[in-house]
This record gives sequence, C-alpha cells and structure tokens, in this order.
Amino acid sequence: MFGKLRPLMGRLWAAPAKGLLRLGVHPNAVTIVGTIGVVFGACFFFPQGGIMLFWGVLFITFFVVTDMLDGTMARLSGKESRLGAYLDSTLDRVADAAIFGALVWTFRVEDSNTALAALLCVTLGSFVPYARARAEGLGIDAKGGIAERSDRLAIGLVATALVGLGLPVAVLTWTLYILAILAAVTVVQRTMAVVRANRADFAPAADAGDAAAR
Repeated sequence: MFGKLRPLMGRLWAAPAKGLLRLGVHPNAVTIVGTIGVVFGACFFFPQGGIMLFWGVLFITFFVVTDMLDGTMARLSGKESRLGAYLDSTLDRVADAAIFGALVWTFRVEDSNTALAALLCVTLGSFVPYARARAEGLGIDAKGGIAERSDRLAIGLVATALVGLGLPVAVLTWTLYILAILAAVTVVQRTMAVVRANRADFAPAADAGDAAAR
C-alpha cells in the first residue's frame, strides 16, 4: 500500500536530495547513516518504555525516511549501482531487526505475549524479502503482496507510538500479531507467483505433447 506512494514521495524528496548532492553527499552514505540512526533509536529509546516509546518512534521515523531520500539521490545523480541496491536491501533488514528486536527486549519481562509477537514479526518479516529475492533470482517477478515492508513498518511504529502515549500494551500486542500474520500471507502470495510461473513453464510442453498425440 505505502509502496505505491513512492513516486509521490520521490517528487517531494527531490529538493533535499539535490541539496545533499550539491554538498557532495553520496547516496550510499545516506543509506548507512539512516540505518545507524534507526538502530540507535530503537536500541536506546524502546528499552526505556513508557513515553520513550513515542519519542523513539519519532526519532526512528526521521531516519526511516532516508530510505526514500537515498533512492531519489541515486536517480538524480545517476549513481544507481549494484552496491547501492545491495546496501539498501541489506540494511533494511538490519533496521527491521533492530526495531522489532528492541521491542522483544523491551517487553520480554513486562509482557511476554508482546515480546513473542515482535519476535514473530522479525522472523516472518525476514521471509518476505527473501521470497522476492529468491524468485527474482529465478527470473520470476514476485513483488507486492498484502503487506510489504513499508506497510508493516509504518503500522508497527504507529502502534508503538500510541502505546508510548498511554494506550494499553494490548494495542501493540495484537497489532504485532496481525503484522506477523500479514507477513506470512505475503510470503504465501509471493510463493504462489512462483508456482504459477512454474506451471506456465510446463504448460507449452504439455500442450505440444497433446497436439502430437492427436
């Protein structure tokens, strides 16, 4: 859902992206700094609980948006590269692990159900990009799904912020469980894309065999 907003966000980020490029900042540097900021924010703010969950989300959100800024910078400067794509994808996994892993640590004693839900988000969420990458390695397009990374991340952060502002922890608990389920469904959807492609590969051979038999 949020992935469809990327073209719009790219236009919004064009001005700051051009400004950073004029200062000589490389897109890969923005990717790395953004990830460091997310990891620090999650590990520093979240374990303190309470209102710090809210401030942690604000801090993290500031750095999460660099995920779009670095891509805009790369396109504007013509510096899109395989290294940049690799860093962007790999460091996204690092950021996700830090956010949901910090929630596991934060609630491991206070609320084990929330910690388990966050752990499921880390685990199942990691399969979503893997399913796409493995499919693309086979030459199959397996993008999309009911809940892409940006969807799960945005919803999870909003729920965390609301709990930080005083809502019951159950709000976060059930949100995380739902996100874990949506991640699993997304993996299934991408797997089905591979199944359909595999069937299509064998369909012409089967049709040719039937025609020869006739």
